[in-house]
Amino acid sequence: MRSTAEPTTSIPKQDRCGDLPHRPRVLLGKMGLDGHDRGVKLIARVMRDAGIHVVYSGLWQTPRSLAIGARDEDVDCVAASMMSNSHLVLVPRLLTELKAIGRPDIPVNVGGIIPQSDVQTLLDSGVARIYHTGTSMDEIVDSVRATVKPYAALTSGVREAVLARQISMAHAGTLPESAMKKRPTRVVGITGSPGAGKSTLVAAMANEAVRRGQRIAVVAFDPMSPITGGALLGDRLRVDFNAVDDKVFYRSLAIVGEDYRSLPDIIGLIGAAGFDTLIIETVGAGQNDVAIRQHVDRTAVVVVPGMGDSVQMDKAGILEIADLFVANKADHAGEAKLVRELLDVASGRPILETIATEGKGVVELLDALLK
Repeated sequence: MRSTAEPTTSIPKQDRCGDLPHRPRVLLGKMGLDGHDRGVKLIARVMRDAGIHVVYSGLWQTPRSLAIGARDEDVDCVAASMMSNSHLVLVPRLLTELKAIGRPDIPVNVGGIIPQSDVQTLLDSGVARIYHTGTSMDEIVDSVRATVKPYAALTSGVREAVLARQISMAHAGTLPESAMKKRPTRVVGITGSPGAGKSTLVAAMANEAVRRGQRIAVVAFDPMSPITGGALLGDRLRVDFNAVDDKVFYRSLAIVGEDYRSLPDIIGLIGAAGFDTLIIETVGAGQNDVAIRQHVDRTAVVVVPGMGDSVQMDKAGILEIADLFVANKADHAGEAKLVRELLDVASGRPILETIATEGKGVVELLDALLK
């Protein structure tokens, strides 16, 4: 979704969604070959600051990849940005894919350069709203708010759709006690400081698991604003869903601090849905992010060159909870020094070196986590 003009209304940082049944969840994506995302990122930030949970799926999405994201993230609406003059082909395909994957009820809003002569055709095909040049940010925020309805159990018959809604209800504290739960065979946690490359590593491991013929689930936590309640959930854009399709169930959730109160239920729901392997990526905000250890079987702590001197290594906190260490960005200066310092605190725990952006060391990391 994109308004081609700069926003005509400035929205201050205040919660505009606190009166709704739950936080609005919107999936932002750009279908087609348009390689520009400045406008859609601007809209994402404004919606976040208005209290919305924004799932950003990135550039070059196909109708199917966007539909899979909408279903697994259980969004209230999809906001698709179209700038490549392919709206009459891709948008109807998106609506068809949403029906095929079990969520024809998710509204689709389209923004961008849409000729007036094509507007009625898109509306007739099932598009909920179309945003034209000059649409104000207030209008866009209000249109997302209007799509929010109380959570109710889904009976679509599509496993992932049902699971996604159950996770939403668990996170909102409204999951029925009768919901079936079973712990997956393997639950692993990935934590570390922001910018360490956790999301890229998780994406690389997901790709490797799919290559092996496995189906895995990923739950990725991002921070929720304590002021507006909004969140920008951008971890899934690291995964190439055009390639892995729906062989990876990927769900983004926002929390304040380490509020994992819904995680036991979510883990149980994922296991009951038939997933044997679950990877949980934490927010990873600092040295005291240690609560994830209570919920997983193995914990990998991701560190990178330049994280601090040897004194930082000796401090109590996140390094203590590691079952193994991942020295990511191994091609950066200071990697050898980092590994030497890790050896001083590892006490025999494995240290694996990776370059997530190139997939190096990912096979060994996945094997170490899942053994």
